[in-house]
Amino acid sequence: MSTRWGSEMRNWERALSVLEALCERGQAAGHGWTLDTELLPPHQQQVNAPESQGLVELACREDRAELSALEGRPVRWAARLTPYGHDTLAYGQSRPRAELPPNGPASDRQLVELIPSQMAALRVFVGLADQLRVPLADGLADQVRTASCDHGIKRWRLYLTQEQMVSVAYGVWLHRMTGSAAEANRFGREYGVVHSPARPSNNPSAVGAAARGGTGVSGRG
Repeated sequence: MSTRWGSEMRNWERALSVLEALCERGQAAGHGWTLDTELLPPHQQQVNAPESQGLVELACREDRAELSALEGRPVRWAARLTPYGHDTLAYGQSRPRAELPPNGPASDRQLVELIPSQMAALRVFVGLADQLRVPLADGLADQVRTASCDHGIKRWRLYLTQEQMVSVAYGVWLHRMTGSAAEANRFGREYGVVHSPARPSNNPSAVGAAARGGTGVSGRG
């Protein structure tokens, strides 16, 4: 996952958790507001981002006065979802979430998200495994077979080791050599792994070594 994309996803997850908390507490209170006694100051500060996007409303002086009368104490801060916030929460909760790898998270794996044309090229690559002189990375075929699609963003999710990412770079390079460069260019731009074959030599294993992460593959990530 690219740094920018990963940051956007983390920001969205944080915003969604804030909306969920405000919705739950507001419904429990009956009046729709989450009060200052229900969120610690650091959590209150997390409301600022969705509030700036129009998803959350902060109580004005008149609202706080009414809430103070209801509560029988001074209410210094309160927040609730706007209609936009309610709809964003409903949409976000129904949208597919990123799934963990089949065997749980692993430190040697990275979430890779491929657009449909990249996934199609990768399936052709994996389907040719028995005919290729340069072997696929171990486990790549299983990752392709079990990949899930987030239809909300139209991306296929795979959890790949570095060796598998190098193998994917080789697959989209083959796709590039036979017609379309967009898939390889995008993969290199987002994940910093680009296949560049070694100059032909008398060593028949040179290309294979390159595809497995030798001098023929550059990693910028």
